[in-house]
Amino acid sequence: MNAPMTPDEEYAFYDRPENQEPQGVPRRRDGTPLSAPVPVRFPPELLEQARRAADAVDRSLSSWIRQAVEHELRRTA
Repeated sequence: MNAPMTPDEEYAFYDRPENQEPQGVPRRRDGTPLSAPVPVRFPPELLEQARRAADAVDRSLSSWIRQAVEHELRRTA
């Protein structure tokens, strides 16, 4: 199925056990353990921009933020 689904269609699709198996090659971090969570607050507009950017590259928001921080640290080093 390649057409976008409504939230109700997604729920019905993933409610079936045969659609709950992971597909494709797993994506893993480099194996480095993560620290304890760090609470960070964003203005609502900035958070929404970050969510849209993460969605655009099919990443979680946390993963996208980690990547942005790593990028900035490499850029300023």
